[in-house]
Amino acid sequence: NDDEGRTMQRERDRDEMLEDFIAAFVHLKNREGCTGKVGVVGFCFGGWISNMMAVRIPGLGAAVPFYGSQPPLDLVPQIQAPLMLHYGGLDERVNAGWPDYEAALKANGKEYQAFFYPEKNHGFHNDTTPRYDKEAAELAWSRTIDFFTEKLS
Repeated sequence: NDDEGRTMQRERDRDEMLEDFIAAFVHLKNREGCTGKVGVVGFCFGGWISNMMAVRIPGLGAAVPFYGSQPPLDLVPQIQAPLMLHYGGLDERVNAGWPDYEAALKANGKEYQAFFYPEKNHGFHNDTTPRYDKEAAELAWSRTIDFFTEKLS
């Protein structure tokens, strides 16, 4: 459940977890049958992972962070993957970093799309919580699948 997951996550170093995801990318990219085009989607902390993978992996095909914290702004120039970002309109903590992140993306000519879902909370895609919003989740997921189809096909 969410509470146990947060407790387990706090016991791990976030940069070590990022390295695990980067290793998974390398494994998938080199796996027989892979076209070499790999994308990442992440939710909450996984959204931060997705943003950081876009920073750290030059060959990443696409990244879709859902309500994820933004990477340090000085690392934005390293992003090569196209981004699709989803934010809950009521998520003040995560959204506070968006204006500076967007300015850095624009200043560095990065390819991105951002969607804000008005009156939706952080975690609106998580159907195991009261924050879940079926309509917003389905719309965001449809956009995500279309984005991956375009960028990874």
